[in-house]
Amino acid sequence: MKSSVRFRFLILTVLAFVSVVTPNMASANSNHNIQLIEQFVEEQQELSNIPGLSLVIVEKGKTVYRKGFGYADLQSKKPITSDTLFEIGSTTKAFTGLAIMQLEKEGLLERTDDIQEYIPWLKLTYQGKPQSITIDQLLHHTSGIPSNSIARIPESNADNALELTVRTLVNQPLNRKSGSSFEYATINYDVLGLVIETVTKTPYDVYMKQQILEPLGMNSTFAGRHQVHSGMEMASGYKIGFMQALAYTAPTYRGNTPAGYFVTNANDIAKWMNVQLGSDPSNTIHQEVIRASHIPDQTVAPFDQDTYYASGWEIKEKNNERYISHAGQNPNFTSYFIMNPEEQVGVAVFSNLNTSYTTAIGQGVMALWEGKKVTTVHTDSYQKLDQIVTIACIIVAGAGIIIFLSTLMMLRKLVARQRIRASLNGKRLLLLLVHTLIVAGIITATILLPKWLLGGLPWSFIHVWAPTSITVFLYIVIAVSLIYYVMGVLRCLTIKRTIAGKVFHPTLMDN
Repeated sequence: MKSSVRFRFLILTVLAFVSVVTPNMASANSNHNIQLIEQFVEEQQELSNIPGLSLVIVEKGKTVYRKGFGYADLQSKKPITSDTLFEIGSTTKAFTGLAIMQLEKEGLLERTDDIQEYIPWLKLTYQGKPQSITIDQLLHHTSGIPSNSIARIPESNADNALELTVRTLVNQPLNRKSGSSFEYATINYDVLGLVIETVTKTPYDVYMKQQILEPLGMNSTFAGRHQVHSGMEMASGYKIGFMQALAYTAPTYRGNTPAGYFVTNANDIAKWMNVQLGSDPSNTIHQEVIRASHIPDQTVAPFDQDTYYASGWEIKEKNNERYISHAGQNPNFTSYFIMNPEEQVGVAVFSNLNTSYTTAIGQGVMALWEGKKVTTVHTDSYQKLDQIVTIACIIVAGAGIIIFLSTLMMLRKLVARQRIRASLNGKRLLLLLVHTLIVAGIITATILLPKWLLGGLPWSFIHVWAPTSITVFLYIVIAVSLIYYVMGVLRCLTIKRTIAGKVFHPTLMDN
C-alpha cells in the first residue's frame, strides 16, 4: 500500500516537473530560433538589397513573431512596421480562389461549369478548334491560356479594367488543350474575377471587400491600390538596377487585381494564415470551403517536384510533410506565404523589391522555426542578370564615348576642310550599304531579342518587370549604333584632303 502511494507521489512529482520545465524549454527554443531567424533575415536582406521587409509567424492561432526590417521608403528612412502596406502579387490568387469556393458553397456556381455560361463572348480555341474551359481549369492553371498573356494586360485604372483585361484573350489561341497540363498564367484568375462579378452582380473589388475581407476582420487589406485610404502606411516600391534598389512607380493594372494586386500588411495576413490553418475561432468562412481550396489538382503532372496546384495555393507533400505555400511578384513588390497545417504554423514575408529572395527568406524562416538548418545559398536571377547587364552597359557606353569622340573629330576636320566630300563610286556605295545593313541589323536584333528569347514578350513588358539596367542597356545600344552609323557614313562619303599626295593642312597653306 505504501509503495503504491509512493509510486503515485513520484508520478505526480515528475508530471509537475515536466509541466514547469517543458514550457520554459519551449520558450528557450523559440527565443533561440528567433535569434537565428533575425540573423538570417538581416543577412539575406543585405545580400538582396531589399530596402524593407515585413515578417510574421503564427502558430496554433497566435501571432508568435512579427517584425519589420529596413525601410518603407529609402529617401525618408521611414521604418517598416506591422502596419506597413505592401502589394502582395500572386498571393492574391488565394483570395479569389476562396471567393469561388464560397460561391459554389452558396449554390451560385459549380467549378465544373464552362466559363462561357458566365462570359459568353470568351470563346477560346486550340489549333483552330473551340475549347470548353471550366472554372476548375482556371483555378488550377490547366485552361491552356499561355503564360505570356500577362504581357497583354492593359495599363488601366478604369472601373471596367477587369473586363478590358479578359477581352485581351479574345482571338488569342491557347497554348495547349484545356485540361491536359499545367501552365501558369496569371490572367486565369482575372477571368475568375470577372466570373465573380457576373455571378454576384457586384464589382469584384467591392464584393471581395464586403464578403471576404471585412467578415474576416481584415480591415487593412484592399482589393487593389485604388481602395487604399490616403494617409495609410504604404511602402514605396523598388526594383533592382545597376546593383542597387532603385525607386520605381509601376503602371496601374487594375484589371489584374484578382490575380496579383491585393494590398495588405503583416497584421491582417496573420489573421489570413490562421483562417487557412483552421486556428481562428472567429472565422466566418466555413472550414469545408477552406479545405476545398487546399485540394490540389492531381489529374495533371506536378509542375514542380512533388508539388501540385490547388486554388491559389501550391501544395507540396514529401516525406510525410505537407506544406501550403505561394509566392507573389509584382514589378516592385514581392511576397511569400508558407504554412505547415500539421503543426499549425504559418510564415509570411513581404518586401518592397521585385526579388526571389523574398521566397528564399520565407522558406528559410520556416525551416529555422521548425529547428532545421538552412544551408542553401540563394541566387536571384534578376540580380545576376542586372550584374551582367551593368557590366555590359559600362563596356558599350565606353565604346560609345570613343566612337562619339572620333565622330566629333571627323566633323571638326570637315569644318576645318581637312576632309572633303568624296565621289560616291561603286566601292564606296557598297561599303555604305553594308554599313547600313550592319547597323540596322544590330538595332533590329536588339529590339526583337526579348521575343526570340522570352517567348514573345515585348520590350514594353521588359521595361516594367525587368531590372532598370536592361532598359538603359537598350537605349545605350541604340544610341551607340546610331553614332557608329553617323561615323561610318562620314567615312564613306568623305576623304582626307591632299595636295600632291600629301595631307592638306589649311593652316599651313594660309601661312
